[in-house]
Amino acid sequence: MSLKRVIILAFVIMMAGTVLDLYLLSHYESILQLIPILCISVMMLIVLLLIFLRTRLLKNIFKLILIIAALSGFYGFYLHLNSNFEFEFEMTPTASNWDLFIESLSGALPTLAPFSMIVLALIGYSYLILINQKQ
Repeated sequence: MSLKRVIILAFVIMMAGTVLDLYLLSHYESILQLIPILCISVMMLIVLLLIFLRTRLLKNIFKLILIIAALSGFYGFYLHLNSNFEFEFEMTPTASNWDLFIESLSGALPTLAPFSMIVLALIGYSYLILINQKQ
């Protein structure tokens, strides 16, 4: 199996797994929660198109979506951390900011889970590099 196929297989499996995970967690109750689902949906569509059609425009759109997906991962991290921080502050208002931060990392919302969007973007970019190489 070629490296290109392994990367595209990993990319597709991770996208499907992430969307399924978000669906099972009911991560669609607000507009902000739909951002990763929409990013992944567009990435899936573009990857399917790239398999058959590799135009410069499509590749540039894919790059843009990958950047948006990565940024959504950072934004999701901020939203999760901030919500956990606010909850921890309500529970223990006298705690130091550092203690609240540490507790927020393992709060009710999975703080590091949005970073999977960054990993997805990196895998997608790896695929883009591979299809751009002359063979």
